[in-house]
Formats: sequence, structure tokens, C-alpha cells
Amino acid sequence: MARSLDGLVFVPTADQAPGQVGRQTRFEYHEQDGRVWAEYSGGDVVKGHLIGTRADDTIDFRYVQLRPDGTTASGHCVSRVTELPDGRLRLEETWTWESQDGSGTSTVEQPLG
Repeated sequence: MARSLDGLVFVPTADQAPGQVGRQTRFEYHEQDGRVWAEYSGGDVVKGHLIGTRADDTIDFRYVQLRPDGTTASGHCVSRVTELPDGRLRLEETWTWESQDGSGTSTVEQPLG
């Protein structure tokens, strides 16, 4: 898969724990020459940024976000880019907090319409 993420919007398919991304969070991705970055906000995230690299269908990035209570959190994520049957892209993510305990998986995909 070589489809660029540049200019694409992604949304979570499910809510995560409080203080994390959820269905109200929107990610706006950018990609250029193997570099990937995004801004995100919504739900329990006032403002977030991620930055990393892409090799084929794998994105490796760090993220940092500001929560409504003024605290920040950061971590590391590896995502696999897949294409859904209808042509939308999905990112299957495995993440680990670096600023606190915890890890998990999540899925974001291009919204319908």
C-alpha cells in the first residue's frame, strides 16, 4: 500500500479510557517523504500532536496531548495502515504511555461520507 495519509481525517472506532482519545477525537494527518505528523483534538483531548515516520504500511510515532485539567501525557505508538473494502483507510494501533503506566490497542479510520 502506498496511499498517502496527507490531508486525511481519522476518527476512533471506540472510546478509550477517560483522559484518552475517544469517538469525539479527530486526527488530521499529514505525510511527506516518509515523515508523518498529525494534530488532534476532541473529547478528553484539548490538543494533541503526533510525529514519526512511515515505512510501507507501518507508522512509528510519538504523541503528546493536553487534557482539559491541564495535565499532559505522552507515549509511543506503532500503527499498521490497512484498506477497508470500501476504500477508506484504517490504522490499527499498538500504543504505550511513556509519561504514565499503561498500554493498549486502538483503531482509527476515515469517517464515512
